[in-house]
Parts: sequence; C-alpha cells; structure tokens
Amino acid sequence: NLSPCRFYLHPEMSKDLVGTHPPGAHSLVAVSVGYFLEDFVDMLCNQKLHQSWELLFHHSVVIICFGLAVLLHQYVGFALVALLVEINSIFLHLRQILLMANLVHTTCYRLNSLVNLGTYVVFRIATLAWMTRWLFLNRQNVPPATYAVGTVGMAIMTPMNIILFYRLLRSDFFK
Repeated sequence: NLSPCRFYLHPEMSKDLVGTHPPGAHSLVAVSVGYFLEDFVDMLCNQKLHQSWELLFHHSVVIICFGLAVLLHQYVGFALVALLVEINSIFLHLRQILLMANLVHTTCYRLNSLVNLGTYVVFRIATLAWMTRWLFLNRQNVPPATYAVGTVGMAIMTPMNIILFYRLLRSDFFK
C-alpha cells in the first residue's frame, strides 16, 4: 500500500527517508524499476522517438534514481514517496484510452479529466514539491553525490510535470 498511512504505520519514515522503510518497500521499488525498464524498452520498440522522447527521458531518470535506491538499500523511503506520483498515472492512462476510443465528448471523459487534474495536483505537483523541500532541508544528511542525483532528478521532473499539467489544462479545459 502506497498510502500516506505508511507514515502513520511507520512514523520513523517521516524522520528518515534514507535508511528507514517499511517491510516490502525495497521489493516494491525493485519491481517498479523493472516496470519502468520494460515500459522504456516497449516504447523504444513500438513508438516513434519524436512521440516518446519526453517519457523515455522521464523513465531514464526514474530508473537511475530508483535503481540506486535498490542497489544501495538506501533512499527506499524517498523512492516510496516518489511512487505516490504514479497514482495519477491511472487517470492519465485512462484519459489516453478514452482518447483512442474517440470518447472525448462523453461524461466519462469529462469526469476522468476532473479526477485526473485533481490527482495530478495532489499526487504529482504536491508530492514533487514535498520531495524537493525534504531534499533541501536534509541536504546535510545526504552525501554530495546522492544529493546531486536527487537535485538533478527533481530539477528534471518538476518542470516536466508542470509542462504536462499545462498541456492537460489546455487540452481538456481551455480548448
């Protein structure tokens, strides 16, 4: 379960996202690396590069950051928080399916657009902002190389997600 209940059930995570994580979290992050690798290869094989370069770049950053957490057995808690972002992916993917099915002018599409936007703000924008803040506030506890990887990761992911948010708003609400 990726819910905020993890912090309630494992309060030590709120103080230490570097060395502390709940049981099963390491496996979850490892499986997530596998998913991102599989999706990366699938996109390379089945999509044109000009259509998927942003997502390929996104996946590369996630694979590197999560891969380091899995290999080092550290920052698994931080990666677990990052996985909250993927809750919104459910509605992004449903949006894509509805578009492909030519169901843009339906109540289902409109409802999904609203839920998609709400989960985008909560699980993408707010989570990335929280992660950036945590990284900044805990920079003295993070080795410089790891801090650099985390900072670069946040510096890449945050603008990418803001741009995607703008595109979603423009496409679904400001036609």
